[in-house]
Amino acid sequence: VAAVAVASGVDVSLWLTGESAWFALPGRAAEFELPHAAPLPELIHSIMSAGRITLCTQCAARRDIAEKDVIEGVRIAGAQVFVQEAMADGTQALVY
Repeated sequence: VAAVAVASGVDVSLWLTGESAWFALPGRAAEFELPHAAPLPELIHSIMSAGRITLCTQCAARRDIAEKDVIEGVRIAGAQVFVQEAMADGTQALVY
């Protein structure tokens, strides 16, 4: 959904939470396969080309993932940033 929104010109902010936190690490998305779906690395690249990907602070901490560990362009942020984005004016799609 986030990739389609980006392709449609929507300002997208994708948040990685829970077990999806692992997809913020280099190479991890390539290990994931879902029948009848586009490859996850392609979707991540598409979203990052025109949107933002954020790894939940607590989800990262629970998995000992630090800023130095994540794919370039992925940020680690928490609830305050999520609320700011959710409440911002303009067109925005939040996918979590």
